[in-house]
Amino acid sequence: MKTYVLERGFRKADFKDRYNADCSIQESSLASEAAIWLGVHENRMHLTVDMVAALIPMLQHFVETGELPAE
Repeated sequence: MKTYVLERGFRKADFKDRYNADCSIQESSLASEAAIWLGVHENRMHLTVDMVAALIPMLQHFVETGELPAE
C-alpha cells in the first residue's frame, strides 16, 4: 500500500476491503493531537495515537494466528 500527499499536506493511502469497498487510512488535520482516519470511505474511524497503540497487539495477534486474542 503506497501513501500519497493530499493538497493540504496530509498523507493518505487507499485500499479495498474483503468486499471490494473503497477504504483509506489518512493523517488527520486535528490540531490538538496526532490522529488518523481509518475505514470505509463512508464510515471512517478517527483514531488517536493511543487508540492505534491499543489496537496493534490485537491486530498483530490476528496476523499471526487468524484469530483475535482471548483476553
